[in-house]
Amino acid sequence: MTVCMVQANTKSIFWEIHSGLPREGPGDDESTRKAFLMADALPPRPRILDVGAGPGMQTMELARISDGTIVAVDTHCPFLHELRRRAQDAGVSNCVSAVNASMVSLPFRSESFDLLWSEGAIYIMGFRQGLTAWKRFLAPQAYIAVTDACWLTTEIPEDVRKHWAEYPGMTTIEITQRIIRECGYREVGHFALPDASWWNDYYHPLEQRLKALRDKYQDEPDALRQVDEAQHEIDMHRKHAHLYGYVFFVMQKMS
Repeated sequence: MTVCMVQANTKSIFWEIHSGLPREGPGDDESTRKAFLMADALPPRPRILDVGAGPGMQTMELARISDGTIVAVDTHCPFLHELRRRAQDAGVSNCVSAVNASMVSLPFRSESFDLLWSEGAIYIMGFRQGLTAWKRFLAPQAYIAVTDACWLTTEIPEDVRKHWAEYPGMTTIEITQRIIRECGYREVGHFALPDASWWNDYYHPLEQRLKALRDKYQDEPDALRQVDEAQHEIDMHRKHAHLYGYVFFVMQKMS
């Protein structure tokens, strides 16, 4: 068992902003189900790896609909503790295990999984890098399903591009499809997440959290700056949601 090591940072309230939310990024159970059903040649009890699982809302949905076993991986121990609690409350702890590990050095044997899942996390490695590195963990003809941010148009204002600068590999759906082919996968299908998946379990609860933190840290400029940055992300989406989105891509490993 890997022991979780947490380093405190008194100057940052990042985890206070982001802990305890239903989700840590855009998503919804309906989209998870829709993507899962696109992988229509899975074995009856698939072996699933959920990479960058966070607190595990999508993990719980996969457990409910798959009849398989799920290994959920993340590096942030509080997320893994919350994931285990959710699995216990949902009555699926017998088929869900949580592992503290980095997506860049996954501790699994080759061809160990029938389905690799990653909602909102592959950007950490980069889309091409993630598809390439994770391929060896997939059994022959296995599937991989990920969400990643994409431009939905080619006319992007400079302030929007600057806002998404931390996603240097962000590109269009068409270029992403080309990368999928170049990495040796067959695209099964894709769809953009509905706007509600940004708001219901992510931005709405996050915005309420920010209001409380603004009162709590009203005399601490460094903390307020981080609150403002998080609020700016929400405001940017309110104004420019038609320009970008998270897209679910479902792919199958080719021989």
